[in-house]
Amino acid sequence: MYRMFSYDWMETMRVTNQWLGATAQAFGSYPAHGLAPNPMFQMISAWGDVTERSFDRMVAKPDWGIPSVVGEDGRDHVVQVQKVLSGDFGDLLRFRVQGRPDTGRKVLLVAPMSGHYATLLRSTVVSLLPDCEVYITDWHNAREIPVSAGKFDIEDYTRYVVDFLREMGPDTNLVAVCQPVPLALAAVGWLAENEPESQPRSMTLIGGPVDPDAAATEVTDFGARVTMGQLDRMVIQRVGFKYGGAGRMVYPGLLQLSSFISMNLETHSKAFQEQIMRVAKGDAGDHDRHNKFYDEYLAVMDMTAEFYLSTVERIFKTREIARNAFTMDGQPVDISKIENVATMIVEGENDDISAPGQCLAALDLLTALPADKKKTHLEPGAGHYGIFAGRSWRNNIRPLVLDFIDNNAGRPATRRPAKSKAAAAPDEPSEKSRTPV
Repeated sequence: MYRMFSYDWMETMRVTNQWLGATAQAFGSYPAHGLAPNPMFQMISAWGDVTERSFDRMVAKPDWGIPSVVGEDGRDHVVQVQKVLSGDFGDLLRFRVQGRPDTGRKVLLVAPMSGHYATLLRSTVVSLLPDCEVYITDWHNAREIPVSAGKFDIEDYTRYVVDFLREMGPDTNLVAVCQPVPLALAAVGWLAENEPESQPRSMTLIGGPVDPDAAATEVTDFGARVTMGQLDRMVIQRVGFKYGGAGRMVYPGLLQLSSFISMNLETHSKAFQEQIMRVAKGDAGDHDRHNKFYDEYLAVMDMTAEFYLSTVERIFKTREIARNAFTMDGQPVDISKIENVATMIVEGENDDISAPGQCLAALDLLTALPADKKKTHLEPGAGHYGIFAGRSWRNNIRPLVLDFIDNNAGRPATRRPAKSKAAAAPDEPSEKSRTPV
């Protein structure tokens, strides 16, 4: 009961700050204050505007916001988000580009479950849509999932990826980003041994902790320092009465957000101070760079307790994937059974979340995969966010990934990756200001 109280207490603090922001905005906007030539009232209103928006976004699931994409014919094609497969803990979504011929590149983006929604990969989706048929794993917020739906740990996550690949068929090209990289690798290993006809054609693994011990980071150091008992006591709480998942044990999104922000508190504080000044001067907008970033960054979701704890214990502490000792329902998953799935490893030189070497360790497990089906790329100067959604991804890595997909589809001479006609996102902020996905 105490843990449920602490969950509701955090939600109470969030709602209170949202209310204080709305109140300050309204107070500072009274017409009568225009009689006093004092900028204090504009500052009060601006502080309230930024505060209210920030705390409101913490419980809002962002929209995909991809209305259309420009095709090779130069016309705008409407993008429709379709639910292909549905589950209690996640869905398989397709971004169908209407009125456009099939591109021949079917891509499954395996999104992280690490505190943020799959919309964290929106810019990745936008960059791929002009050239690919894009699907994505859309994980649900644990606070909205009834206890009756049961548990969800890393084995269940892997099973969902298996189901999605089975649904999409063998012409799929899997692209996994960060946290799900080792589990996506395990899913393909399970298919290789049990349902080889459902294996994807290729997989691209981007900045994931296949072997966390290959290169130390703050994330791996934290996993090594704390015990499972400490984690259980410090971060696990029960969902409060307000949500559909009342009583479910979770790692709360608000608690995760506080740790994300504390990692780079000075940068975030400066960003909000500058935004308050912009709002007071009338220079801010609903879709300016600050709001576009923080509307996504502040939108956090709860993870099931069993998923978070099993990730720390089995991926980081006992290194089951790195040792090829992962099991599903007691059945060993032998990653070395993968013989035909072309694999590309992408890492960032300055990645401080999944440092170079952690993802590359996947190739050591693929002992039966021919050398000509293996490819690696280390992006110079790139941090964690840049290798899947930033400038490095758009300008350098994306074309390489499309080349890799085409080469393993047997049509390198006829289907070269087209230049993206999608609008380029603004230059990404500091890598450390992003969440460790």
